[in-house]
Amino acid sequence: MKEVISREELNKMDKDVLVTLLMGMQEQLERSNDTVDALRATVDKLNEQIRIMNTRLFGKSSEKSLATGDQLSIYDFGFNEAEATVKGKVIEEPKMETVVIHRKKRRGKRDEDLSGFEAIPVEHGLSDEELAERFPEGYYELDDEVYRKLEVEPAVFKVIEHHIKVYKGKNGTIVKGKHPKEMLSNSIATPSLAAFIMNAKYVNAVPLYRQEQELQRNDVNISRQVMANWMITTAERYLSLIYDRLKEEITKSRVAHADETPVQVTKDGREGTHKSYMWVYRTGSMCKAHPAIVYDYQKTRKADAPRTFLEGFKGKLVCDGYQVYHTLENDSGTDFTVAGCWIHARRPFADVIKSLGEDKAAGTLAYEAYVQIQNIYHTDNSLKKLPPSERKKKRKKLVKPLVDGFFDWARKAQYAAVGSDKTKKGIRYCLNQEKYLRAFLDDPALPLDNNIAEQAIRPFCVGRNNWKLIDTINGANASAIIYSIVETAKANDLNIYKYLKYLLTEIPHHMDETGTDFIEGLLPWSKSLPPECRKKMASK
Repeated sequence: MKEVISREELNKMDKDVLVTLLMGMQEQLERSNDTVDALRATVDKLNEQIRIMNTRLFGKSSEKSLATGDQLSIYDFGFNEAEATVKGKVIEEPKMETVVIHRKKRRGKRDEDLSGFEAIPVEHGLSDEELAERFPEGYYELDDEVYRKLEVEPAVFKVIEHHIKVYKGKNGTIVKGKHPKEMLSNSIATPSLAAFIMNAKYVNAVPLYRQEQELQRNDVNISRQVMANWMITTAERYLSLIYDRLKEEITKSRVAHADETPVQVTKDGREGTHKSYMWVYRTGSMCKAHPAIVYDYQKTRKADAPRTFLEGFKGKLVCDGYQVYHTLENDSGTDFTVAGCWIHARRPFADVIKSLGEDKAAGTLAYEAYVQIQNIYHTDNSLKKLPPSERKKKRKKLVKPLVDGFFDWARKAQYAAVGSDKTKKGIRYCLNQEKYLRAFLDDPALPLDNNIAEQAIRPFCVGRNNWKLIDTINGANASAIIYSIVETAKANDLNIYKYLKYLLTEIPHHMDETGTDFIEGLLPWSKSLPPECRKKMASK
């Protein structure tokens, strides 16, 4: 413990000693103040991180229209979906016409065409005895009063027993009757059953163990291991042919989008627990290319994964600020350029505003940045319907000044003494990504952001939250193939279950052929697909 200097001792000290002692005390005080300031800055940073995390968990999920306050929160949808959707309003039920009618009503026609939906008439009348009692003087019938209700039947399982006629000629030749090509030999699996399981897992995110339980409740005993084997086998043997063709569509497109998300694969050949990654690629929404979405499973997040997939791609890749994409742009073995994402640029500022609340956020650097980026979006969105050449001119005239103004502001704001840590990081991100964020100004086919890639990978993330991990690399590759076909079918407005069933029915018939020309007629945008594969609402 330090000794305390008494007044008498101070009086006896020389002047030089007193000056040295005083200077030492001042230095200690300055160091203490610096420590307090550092601690205060750390506390402010932690408080901001806590506010942002709370906002992500319980606040608005949307970054758009922060001032309107009309967005439902993640909390509402996660834990109170029915009540959150209603929010005290009287919700009007859809009319039957809006549910099952797909064509405009022809004038003078009372009953709408049900477009393939079976309408089963059910008559409700009185018996002859009741009529005689009600109308002793006689009666005649008026037009029926008709109303319609929509009913649903749960999954119906049937056992189809195939009897194949066998003929033997007098010369000893044996001929069998024509019968469908089996999808899997010596298996009870059918295209409809496999498509049913795929639709549940890869569209509705129902894990195989839950499907196993549901099947058992319907007196059908199929283990999850058997279902997993069906998924892997059919994906590798049949659906991979469509997958490879979708990959070609992306690599030859003018604009492509890319994103990635982690996934755990337990048996990937590595000891211990390691992160694997599911990459997603998508054709550009503003190009004439067919909508195609492809998932690609890789063990790592290194540059080798996109380098291999994008081999031969010579267009423009829209992505976030992950350095791997920028490294590949400068790679001698690649021939594409990179465009940035304004949503990623806007996100840090939106997080700060949502964590503070709009009233407190008003006037902050985060609010200024957010408003400027929103103005860029609003102006550019008004040009979407213009022809490409006209859109490019208007972007130069109307949008470029806004972009220039934002980056001029950001260069000055980065040195401002005020502003939260998150805001400063957001400004630095924008300045570091300026080259890529400006890319859209020179190409009318480029959007401002990578939103459609994030939307394409979201179904996989939702499914991952349910099944948590993938057991084997074969399972991961099968998931990549099936998710690719499912998401591409969505983008092309197909009935996913019926499309999967059609593929698993048709492809086995062509497996003995030497060529692959038949694939063109099976692609999601093929005009030769049967009508039942298309969503009827989409053709409205």
